[in-house]
Amino acid sequence: MHTSKNLAAAQLLLEARRSGELLAGLSDENMPHDAADAYAIQDIVTNSLGETGGWKVGARGPGMQANCAPLPRSLIYDAPAPISAEGRGRCAVEAEIAILLKQDLPPKSTAYTRAEVIAAVASLHPALEVVSSRFAATPGNPLASLADNLSNGALVVGLGRTEEIEIDQTGQAVELYFDAEQVVAATGGNPVGDIWELLTWLANHAAMRCGGLRKGQFITTGSCTGLTFAKPGTRVKAVFPGLGVVELLVE
Repeated sequence: MHTSKNLAAAQLLLEARRSGELLAGLSDENMPHDAADAYAIQDIVTNSLGETGGWKVGARGPGMQANCAPLPRSLIYDAPAPISAEGRGRCAVEAEIAILLKQDLPPKSTAYTRAEVIAAVASLHPALEVVSSRFAATPGNPLASLADNLSNGALVVGLGRTEEIEIDQTGQAVELYFDAEQVVAATGGNPVGDIWELLTWLANHAAMRCGGLRKGQFITTGSCTGLTFAKPGTRVKAVFPGLGVVELLVE
């Protein structure tokens, strides 16, 4: 729904991306009315940022409503990668499990099943998401964050594995380090629990909304460590035992 209201909100978010000047918020006249409005704003922003290289998907807990946002190809990096703190004095990061698709998941007459989604996965990867909101403070209305592509900043992806794809996130350990200091250690840290329910939801959502998921896209599935903040000069490393290691350098 590319209404004048949604176009205006998208232009504000795009200008904040270009200038680096954070928004105080969206006015009542630009605030999305519902999730459909928020996703429409996402689409306008995404179409201005070039090719979609992946997606982020998450939920607050098992059985809760999932949400998602596209990731521009230009903001996906192979580890190790330098990431700018964007003049804010620190960089917000989350350690996550990401998957790489080996085939398209286009629209079809029936809903995708969990088994179909797993069969479309080429590899499983450790990842670090850089969270970068276009707002100066967390919006009181979560629809504003959804419109802002769920605060996507960048995704740094480590080497993955092509076997034992159907990971049980609830039993997966992760350790997060800032230089040599361990700052987080967790097992099953993603609050949603079963990431495959998220991925199946995303496959069906994207098939209905935007032509489906594509071969070569990365999908990141939500934080396993919570949000942490690193200062410039910090080397951030996430270790997922049995899965791999991913690093970035905050500049």
